[in-house]
Amino acid sequence: QVHLLESGGGLVQPGGSLRLSCEISGNIFSRNSVAWYRQAPGKLRELVALITSARVTNYADSVRGRFTISRDNAKNTVYLQMDNLKPEDTAVYYCFYLLNWGQGTQVTVSA
Repeated sequence: QVHLLESGGGLVQPGGSLRLSCEISGNIFSRNSVAWYRQAPGKLRELVALITSARVTNYADSVRGRFTISRDNAKNTVYLQMDNLKPEDTAVYYCFYLLNWGQGTQVTVSA
């Protein structure tokens, strides 16, 4: 059984930064891709970033150049560094791994 534990959300002013973490249980973490999604009120859940087992990354156009996804296989953890945050980044952010979703962490960007 896979468990995903997200943390790091919060309230930040425009232009600020946050780092999200997703700790994942299981002993095959290093062999699989992990993704971050987000869902804003009234909108569909969308892919934000993905990292493969080979550390190849992919980003949504809206966050490319501002967000960085990384992984620490020794800690079974994936990170999402979010810089130059904008109000339109406000959403619940979810970690996704092997068809499992985390509980979500709220990110609010507001002055």
